[in-house]
Amino acid sequence: MFENKERTDIALLGEFGLIKHLTENFKIRHESSTKGIGDDAAVLNFGDKEVLISTDLLLEGIHFDLAYVPLMHLGYKAVQVNLSDIYAMNGIATQITVSIGLSSKFPLEAVEEIYKGIELACNKFNIDLIGGDTSTSKQGLVISVTSIGYAEKKDICYRNGAGEGDLLCVSGDLGGAYVGLQILEREKLIYLENPNIQPDLEGKDYIIERQLKPEGRRDIVDLLAQMDIVPTSMIDVSDGLASEILHICQQSEKGCTLYEEKIPIDPLTYETARELGLDPTVCALNGGEDYELLFTIKQSDYPKLKHDVDISIIGHITDKNSGCKMISKSDVVHEIQAQGWNAFKF
Repeated sequence: MFENKERTDIALLGEFGLIKHLTENFKIRHESSTKGIGDDAAVLNFGDKEVLISTDLLLEGIHFDLAYVPLMHLGYKAVQVNLSDIYAMNGIATQITVSIGLSSKFPLEAVEEIYKGIELACNKFNIDLIGGDTSTSKQGLVISVTSIGYAEKKDICYRNGAGEGDLLCVSGDLGGAYVGLQILEREKLIYLENPNIQPDLEGKDYIIERQLKPEGRRDIVDLLAQMDIVPTSMIDVSDGLASEILHICQQSEKGCTLYEEKIPIDPLTYETARELGLDPTVCALNGGEDYELLFTIKQSDYPKLKHDVDISIIGHITDKNSGCKMISKSDVVHEIQAQGWNAFKF
């Protein structure tokens, strides 16, 4: 929870005063942003481009815990997770709208922290904030972000385009966000039992940041364009590698073979998972929130990216009747099952 001796009652500003106060420093960067904040609706002009739109909702107590999530990090992450959906279409994100529901426990200074994170994400990913809404909330903090972007029609990647023999690729490394969450939850429990004990996060910076401040992979979209590669299918890893692989295979009506030894796991993620009594592979398969890009490419494109250290070839697409299988490090065949995030599991 945000703590500050200076406290400004948001009611003193009113809805429009609050919107003006929070957004007056945001700059318009794109010609396609014909009209941003200040009217009944934003106006966008993409000419001959295909427009991409995605929305995500973050709820306090469901998607984040303010016991250990800094408000600035929350604002940054709320934007980033939404942009990731645009990048997963092989598109370029250009605008966002942000709607926020606030309970009376949040002073203006707390909301400013959230918007500092939003502004940081806009600056880093070259995004225009063009609108949104504000409201009171009796259920705690609610943040809804809608992202808008574009792509050439020929470049858009759907989940249903994987072909038999295509290579299964993933960017970055997996499991870090989930293991980082376990560390944060552990330290929260220790603190609740004894508030005098300070959190022990030393040496865990990478995996903590993977959870609190993940990064959308716009760079991978740019890299693929430079390599002249248009993936046959693509999705971002938000709910866990297993779940995302199954989405691609089910919508493409194909099977796949995944190799456990090829799944990229950072050494710190691996070691910390073991310390916590967790299987690192299970963390990568089912943890989620890594926001890496999972995609398939034709085998003919393999020479173009085989030397890129940030992209791993983890398997290949098979016919539908072969099912979705993972070959373990000990050569045992396992059926891939989705056991990651369930939005309606209470």
